[in-house]
Amino acid sequence: MTLLRHDTWRSYIVDDYKKELEELLLTVAKEQASDLHLSVGRHPTLRIAGVLTPLAKKPVLTPADTEGLVMAMLSTESQKKFRVQHEVDFSYTFADQARFRVNIFYQRGFVGAALRLIPARIKNLQELLLPDVLADFARREQGFFLVVGPTGHGKSTSLAAMVDIINHERAEHIITIEDPIEYFFVQDKSIIDQRAVGFDTADFRTALRSMFREDVNVAMVGEMRDRETVAAAVTAAETGHLVFSSLHTNNAAQTIDRIIDSFSAEQQNQIRLQLANTLLGIFSQRLVPRVSGGLLPAYELLIANTAVRNLIRENKVHEINLVIETSSEEGMISLNQTLVDLVRQGEITMEAATAHSFNPHELQTLLRG
Repeated sequence: MTLLRHDTWRSYIVDDYKKELEELLLTVAKEQASDLHLSVGRHPTLRIAGVLTPLAKKPVLTPADTEGLVMAMLSTESQKKFRVQHEVDFSYTFADQARFRVNIFYQRGFVGAALRLIPARIKNLQELLLPDVLADFARREQGFFLVVGPTGHGKSTSLAAMVDIINHERAEHIITIEDPIEYFFVQDKSIIDQRAVGFDTADFRTALRSMFREDVNVAMVGEMRDRETVAAAVTAAETGHLVFSSLHTNNAAQTIDRIIDSFSAEQQNQIRLQLANTLLGIFSQRLVPRVSGGLLPAYELLIANTAVRNLIRENKVHEINLVIETSSEEGMISLNQTLVDLVRQGEITMEAATAHSFNPHELQTLLRG
């Protein structure tokens, strides 16, 4: 298929596709789905409680259908970007009722799309079933805190809950740098400026450099995608800012290794020292199917105490897992212990716990203990 031209998509019955899109988005909300997938040759498909569920009553999508549905969402600027880049991220607001994070792309020459529902209201930690200790990190004045985990497991939602604690408790200047903007904050005690990469700023690292001239107290960086962004974020934390961000890593130790390994060999000692001095903690989470339906979080929490900082400085990151497992009295939480607790509470099955554990053998030992 050739790239979509302005005169091509205009020929579609735009109103019909807008109506069909509205019906699909209403179905997402009604079924409490997290995602909607549009793919040629398949029924429109929802992800409900982590499971892909085709809408069998809807017809199988043709190439014209996916293009028409996508064009019903795209602004003129996004259409131009899509024609050039063959893929684009953006936010889409539906009838002032719901927002979606959208990615459209080409596959085998056809247009495809994935839409992630962004809840209208930012939930608090209790509603998200997250540990209260996360609020302690939101109340710090300076440092670097990371929320990590697989794609689609609630990192942005957790970060938003933490930033909103600051918003309601302190008068600070908060800046968020996102691609695209997900949650819209309602300003309370804080000033919150939200910048979309590619629209309000060129990229993450440029926006981070600019914040030094914007009298910012708190920065939330949607994702650290490259070495320059990591360096700017750590430097911001080092110079008196509270910085939150996310990475697509599985646990705390892997996250630290990923950050350090993104730098050249001659730069690694420096970033290791900076990270040891600025890191507050790392929260790793994943959403696990619940016996009663839906999903609930299982998590690991690393708190950067003196022992952890020394391990980072001395390049002994492989020992961090042991520190987490033996430091529950300091508030640290291991993933396996969280999974064991959920199994014993009857919230998740043993099979689900095993599937999400990085050390199933240890998990079995804890369950027998």
